[in-house]
Amino acid sequence: MSEQSAKPYLVRAICEWCADNGLTPYLAVKVNAQTRVPAAFVKNGEIVLNVSRAATRKLTIDNEWIQFTARFNGQSQEVAVPMASVAGIFAKETGYGFAFTVSQDPVASLASATQPEATQPEAGEAERKPRSRPGHLQVIK
Repeated sequence: MSEQSAKPYLVRAICEWCADNGLTPYLAVKVNAQTRVPAAFVKNGEIVLNVSRAATRKLTIDNEWIQFTARFNGQSQEVAVPMASVAGIFAKETGYGFAFTVSQDPVASLASATQPEATQPEAGEAERKPRSRPGHLQVIK
């Protein structure tokens, strides 16, 4: 007998905990071919969804899927997220929650494996790129 993943149970627990404490549960999702979300809101292959009771209708979280109806720019849309695509669940106000590893989409993995490798930039191109600044946060002891 194979052991079931704890992910759906943790997602349901954080959603319930957020509701009990007046917090807003946000779901971080890695978008793939099986994920049904509004494409206009996907950035870098990811989307963050508000899954609070006030923001969704008919929210169901089972062991395989998270499904609900929500309004995006005033239009009601059906959303379906496979549990394997959930990258995290957290409270918007506090940031408390869980991050999960997302298994690679077999179709995306196959496509990336068959594409030619990117070429190295020439020396002149690397010099023209802006340098990133160090972060502004400091460790205080």
